[in-house]
Amino acid sequence: MSTLWSLDPLPMHGPELGVQADDIDAPEIEQEPKQEVLENKDVVVQRVHIDGLGRTKEDLLTYEIAEVFRAKNLIDVMRRSHEARQKLLRLGIFRKVEVVIDTSRGEDALPNGLDVTFEVTELRRMTGSYNTMVGNNEGSMVLGLKLPNVFGRAEKLTFQFSYGTKETSYGLSFFKPQPGHFERNISVNVYKVTGQFPWSSLRETDRGVSAELSFPVWKTSQTLKWEGVWRELGCLARTASFAVREESGHSLKSSLSHAMVIDTRNSSILPRRGGLLKIHQELAGYTGGDASFLKEDFEIQLNKSLFWDSVLSASLWGGLLLPIGEKPTSIADRFYLGGPTSIRGFSMYSMGPQSEGDYLGGEAYWAGGLHLYTPLPFRPGRGGFGDLFRTHFFLNAGNLCNLNYGEGPNAHLKKLAECIRWSYGLGIVLRLGNIARLELNYCIPMGVQSGDRICDGVQFGAGIRFL
Repeated sequence: MSTLWSLDPLPMHGPELGVQADDIDAPEIEQEPKQEVLENKDVVVQRVHIDGLGRTKEDLLTYEIAEVFRAKNLIDVMRRSHEARQKLLRLGIFRKVEVVIDTSRGEDALPNGLDVTFEVTELRRMTGSYNTMVGNNEGSMVLGLKLPNVFGRAEKLTFQFSYGTKETSYGLSFFKPQPGHFERNISVNVYKVTGQFPWSSLRETDRGVSAELSFPVWKTSQTLKWEGVWRELGCLARTASFAVREESGHSLKSSLSHAMVIDTRNSSILPRRGGLLKIHQELAGYTGGDASFLKEDFEIQLNKSLFWDSVLSASLWGGLLLPIGEKPTSIADRFYLGGPTSIRGFSMYSMGPQSEGDYLGGEAYWAGGLHLYTPLPFRPGRGGFGDLFRTHFFLNAGNLCNLNYGEGPNAHLKKLAECIRWSYGLGIVLRLGNIARLELNYCIPMGVQSGDRICDGVQFGAGIRFL
């Protein structure tokens, strides 16, 4: 008589709405005597089968299931099989993966031998999707066409069309991971993006191609990228300022960039604990094109759980744009600040240098935020829909300016410390799963400078990246 164990399949994606698994502290479970017996019973995994394969190459999956053979007892077999199933689902080529553990059979079967079978269901050769996407204070409709597992080793070819309130884009991308190391992957993209920037009376059309190499190093995620883009700048309105008209026309940017990310947060949208460090640098001009600059920016965020289910969050952003050569920086490369996703109480990207009401961006900036998130008063809907909402009290500050590079670093820091804009207030935050969040805040802007546009009172924001 054989013994059979079956592990329920994991969903490919978690719930978009509701309490996230990382938000729940798992209770400690006492070890039962029966489990202790299973843990102490030595077993040997003799064979691993994968049933249901069609166009997928078996050598790709060998890397993902190799750890199962190293299991020493039954509990270890179940744990390693569960981890292997997660890895298989992560490849994005299977719709369903189930695991069955059975005692070994046959002439060479050992008394303590086990067979592990992965029953997989592959995705169709072509899949389509229709959804909406939330950006920073922008919504868009997205149509997609995907060819998963094109050559049988988890390659993915994707075509995507996006139509939004301020941006329209389409692009073709190819993604290929390294077998056994999904975090190491290469992607190539060809795209066209048309965006409208009313705060600058500017319209920009980018046609480009890029190649990315992503790989982990210790606890960091590293990305190397080359991008070549033909940019077309034009005026959005007849009332555009002379400074914007002067920058209109065509330019070619070819740049090399590097990004490093360390992310220990339990959630990217509304974290309760953990930290984030992002460092990005871009060098343009040395691989061609007529744009030459060095651009550095960073993001730091720390989150700490407090009493009464409250969370204290602190964040800091900063960046510097240095032109190379005699040509000044472009309005398309500068930094912008202000709005419901950064310095609340100010209109969207309506701070800093401007000309005739059009905001031109700055070559240096910093911004900091301090938040106290708490549950809703009296906890309505606790354990369900009510847990998607949080109240928060915030304090934001920052500055954006152009620099005179002949004055030296001390003068730069002094200029960034002058005329600081800041704001404070309170509001309600709604988390849309782990993809975006909405904010409705009452803001009180302070330190307002001449030319800044403010939003004194109620302000609404939507996005994926908030200060």
